[in-house]
Amino acid sequence: GGPNVSTAMAVREQHGHDESMHTCAPPDAVVWPQAVGQVQELAALCYRCRVPMVPFGTGTGLEGGVNAVQGGVCFDLSRMDAIAELSLEDFSVAVEPGVTRKALNSHLRGTGLWFPVGTVGTGEQQGRHWGCGDACGAGLL
Repeated sequence: GGPNVSTAMAVREQHGHDESMHTCAPPDAVVWPQAVGQVQELAALCYRCRVPMVPFGTGTGLEGGVNAVQGGVCFDLSRMDAIAELSLEDFSVAVEPGVTRKALNSHLRGTGLWFPVGTVGTGEQQGRHWGCGDACGAGLL
């Protein structure tokens, strides 16, 4: 509850569109889980109640993937931004879904490694999901 849930129209509209040409389709509510267990509990509740779930990173996708065309609950994952594990030996890093490319590169500074994906820009609002996140890496990186 409280600061982790909103049904305010302005918040819902912010989460109901991305950079695509699609018309805004706001969710019924927005939640900000901060741990995997919270995501699991919310997903189980949505499943039991047959409520659509819509993941949200930064809203930079180009396909309308965050548009809640059937309503539902938007899971804004931006507060799950921990960098859990870095292995310099095998060039891998475990991150939560809210970690941005800019934050990851800041963490990698001094290791000789960097995450160079994307040439569109370097803003904080670019590239929250890499690989197969909410849009299979098709957002602005």
